[in-house]
Amino acid sequence: MVGDVRILPVAVLISGTGRTLRDLLKAVDEGRVPIDVRLVIASTPNASGLQYAEFMGIPAEVIERKDYDSSDAYSAAIYQRCKEIGAEYIIMAGFAIRLTIIPEFQNRVIGTHPALAPAFCGQGYFGRRVHEAVLEHGVKVTGCTVFFLDQEYNNGPVIIQKWIPVEPDDTVEKLEARVLKLETEALIEALQLLAENRIRVEGRRVRILPARPKQPTPA
Repeated sequence: MVGDVRILPVAVLISGTGRTLRDLLKAVDEGRVPIDVRLVIASTPNASGLQYAEFMGIPAEVIERKDYDSSDAYSAAIYQRCKEIGAEYIIMAGFAIRLTIIPEFQNRVIGTHPALAPAFCGQGYFGRRVHEAVLEHGVKVTGCTVFFLDQEYNNGPVIIQKWIPVEPDDTVEKLEARVLKLETEALIEALQLLAENRIRVEGRRVRILPARPKQPTPA
């Protein structure tokens, strides 16, 4: 606890380079996000983000889907490890495999999507395919969504959304770069709100409570 802000113990799930993990750890060093990354779990030993986690001194391990008979069993193994290290929240940072959400972790698994949900969401919409679809449809704004995962793709309660205009000369690469930056900032903001205990989930709606007034410094 730092003042009125808790340090959130989290696990980060990756499948690739760990770009989001890098961004989060940089934000931790800069004092911009109050999290304690206790474990990194990768879905494949080929995830290069594992090496970065190890370089940063963070415990990292691989849990592969092929070693389990069902999605439920695979998810249970991940939850078990998260509970063992005391993680209160799980951050899906480019994790390519769907988790079954169990009651104990409802509204505790956080994901991001590089579009404004529910637009350009669902199975098949990931990575550059999202930005390709945005440009193909000719929409005027796009952005990112941070949400609590549920049992459907990109469908859980929305915590934060941020938007940017789609520029006339945008390419997939340009749009992807701008949305990625926005996505990181939105995730950091969501984690800060959780650490400040300012998020309330009411059905599908997430209510953001006002910030508590700062206490005057004693004379």
